[in-house]
Amino acid sequence: MPKHYRPAGKKKEGNAARYMTRSQALKHLQVNLNLFRRLCIVKGIFPREPKKKVKGNHHTYYHVKDIAFLQHEPLLEKFREIKTYQKKVKKAKAKKNEELARLLLTRQPTYKLDRLIRERYPTFIDALRDLDDCLTMVHLFAVLPASDRENLEVKRVHNCRRLSHEWQAYISRNHALRKVFVSVKGIYYQAELEGQKITWLTPHAIQQVFTNDVDFSVLLTFLEFYETLLAFINFKLYHSLNVKYPPILDSRLEALAADLYALSRYIDASSRGMTVEPKVDASSSSQSNDCEESELRLAQLQHQLPSSEPGALMHIVADNNKEVEEDEETRVCKSLFKDLKFFLSREVPRESLLFVIPAFGGMVSWEGEGAPFKEDDESITHHIIDKPSAGHLYLSREYVQPQWIYDCVNARIILPTEKYLVGRIPPPHLSPFVDNESEGYVPDYAETIKRLQAAARNEVLPLPGVGKEDLEDPQNLLYAGVISRAEEAEAATIKKKMATLEKQYHEELKMEVKVKGSNAVVSPVVAEGSEGEESVDDATKQRIAREDADTSTVMMSRKKRKLYEAMKIGKDKKKESVERIIRRKKELNATQE
Repeated sequence: MPKHYRPAGKKKEGNAARYMTRSQALKHLQVNLNLFRRLCIVKGIFPREPKKKVKGNHHTYYHVKDIAFLQHEPLLEKFREIKTYQKKVKKAKAKKNEELARLLLTRQPTYKLDRLIRERYPTFIDALRDLDDCLTMVHLFAVLPASDRENLEVKRVHNCRRLSHEWQAYISRNHALRKVFVSVKGIYYQAELEGQKITWLTPHAIQQVFTNDVDFSVLLTFLEFYETLLAFINFKLYHSLNVKYPPILDSRLEALAADLYALSRYIDASSRGMTVEPKVDASSSSQSNDCEESELRLAQLQHQLPSSEPGALMHIVADNNKEVEEDEETRVCKSLFKDLKFFLSREVPRESLLFVIPAFGGMVSWEGEGAPFKEDDESITHHIIDKPSAGHLYLSREYVQPQWIYDCVNARIILPTEKYLVGRIPPPHLSPFVDNESEGYVPDYAETIKRLQAAARNEVLPLPGVGKEDLEDPQNLLYAGVISRAEEAEAATIKKKMATLEKQYHEELKMEVKVKGSNAVVSPVVAEGSEGEESVDDATKQRIAREDADTSTVMMSRKKRKLYEAMKIGKDKKKESVERIIRRKKELNATQE
C-alpha cells in the first residue's frame, strides 16, 4: 500500500483541510461572487497564502474558519432577504403595477453595520489604527460628482463631505495636525490622536473624472463600511469635547459652502456651554416639533456667538475646563500662528488653508460672503495670494504664496517671507515624510531650515564645511563671535578638567589590566611611515575586511544570504540615486553660472 494512500471518504489533512478555493467557498455559502465580495469586505476577511497550494497556483485561497465565520453571519440572511424582496419589486414593475412597486420600495428591508464596527474594533485605539484608508476613501468620494452609471448618489457624496468636514473640524480644534505635504496626487495630512499617527490623502479641488479601469462597485462597498466607521469615530471624538453629535450648523454658511467654518463655530460655542435645549410643545406633531427645534437652536446659536469678535469665531481657543494636559508638540503647534491674521484670495486652496491655519493657532478669513472679517481689516498680517493682484495693496501686511503656510507648518517656525513673495519662484517644497539623513542626501533648503530652527532655539550649528567636533573647541567659538572672552576662558577650563579626568580614567584601566594579567589585545600603534607602507596597510585592511565579510556570508543560511544580498542591492540603488542627484545639481549650477 502506498505511504500517502487515503481511502475514499477519509478525512482530509494538512493544507487541503485548512484552506479552500474561492469557487469552493461560493459553492459552500451558496452565494454569487458580488455578494461574497461584499461579505468579505464588511467582515474584514482576506485571501490567504498557504505554503502548499493544493489546487494550483492560479486559485485564490481562503481559510476554512473564515468561511465558517461568514456562514454564521446574520448579515448573510439579510442580504438574501433583500434579494428576494427585490424580485417582488421587479415582478410588480413587469406587471405594470406601479402603485404596488412604489409601496414595496417604501417597505424595503434595510441593514446596519454598527454591530460589525463593534465586532472588528473592540477598542477606540483599534479603530484609529485602521483609519488611514477610511479617511482617504471618504475624502475622495467627497469631491466626486454624482453618477447614475456608477450608482453614486448625491446623498452619499454629501454624507462623505459632511463626515470629512467633521473630522477636519475636530483635528483643527484640538491642534492635532502634525504634517502637511502638497503633491501631484493631492495633499497629504498627518495627525496624531491618542498616540496614533493617522495619515490620509485629500484630492485637489479640481473636477474629477471617472475612469473605466476602476470597479466602483467594490469601492462603494468599502465606502459603505468606512462611512459607518468614521461616523462612530466622530461621535466618540465630539462627545469627548462635550459637544452634541451630529452637529447642527448655520444654514446660511452651509449654503455658502463654508461648512468647515460653520463646524468650527458650532464646536467653539458648544464647548463653552452656550447652547440651550429648547422647550417643545407636546401637543404638536413630531414633524413640526423637529422643524421648530432645529430653527430655534440655530437662532440661539447665531444669537449667542459673539458677532463683534470675528477672530474669536475662527480662532479655536483652548477650552478652559479641559483637564487633559497637552504635550510639548501640541503646545508648539497651538502657538505657531498665534496673533497672526490671514486673508485668502480666491485662487488659493481655501478648504485646505481653512483647515491648516486654525489648527496651528491662526485666524483666517476669505473673500466672499460669510467671512469673519473683510479684506480691508487693518489687523491682517498676511495676505495669501497666488498671482499678482491689480487691486489695492496694503503696506501693513505681507503678500505671500500658499506654500509659505505649509513650509512653516512642517518646520514649526515662522520662515522668512522673502523667498515666498508673489511673482517669485518659491524654494522647493520638501516632504516632511522623508528622513534626509537616512536617505543620504540633505537638500540645501533643508539645511537652511535646520539653521533657522537652531537659531529659534538659540542653538549653535557648525558652518558649512565645518564639523560638529569643531564646536567643542571654545577658541573656535570665540573667533566666530558666538561667545565672549570670559565665557571662552571658563569653557576652556572645563574642557581641560574633563581631559584630565579622562586621562586619569584611562590610566586606571591600564593598571587594572596589568594587575589582572588579562590577555587583552592592545591595538598596535602605527608610526608614521612612507606612503608605500601606508598603501600596503590599507590594501591589507581591505583584504581582511573582504575575507571577514565572505566568511560571515558563507556561514549564513540560504534565506538569510538572499535577504542580505537584497539589502546590499537596496543600499547600492540608494547610493546611485544620491550620486545622480548630486551630479544633476552640479550640472544645473554649472549651466546657471
